[in-house]
Amino acid sequence: MKYENSLIIVDRDMLMLHGRFRGLGLPTNCIVVDIVRIENGLLAEHWDVIEDEVTREKSASGLPMFGATFPS
Repeated sequence: MKYENSLIIVDRDMLMLHGRFRGLGLPTNCIVVDIVRIENGLLAEHWDVIEDEVTREKSASGLPMFGATFPS
């Protein structure tokens, strides 16, 4: 398994991470957004959104979901 991070956004006690998981043994890679809230230096809450990474042919916008290129 490999995780590639693309974006990290922080606003006070909230943190958002956008990344890709590869090598999970699934037919496609997974694009993930994790949102966490930190309280007193500890993880207080966690939410995530997970989607299969789409190919160029299935992309509604014609753009990749992660980075500048589609997966090969």
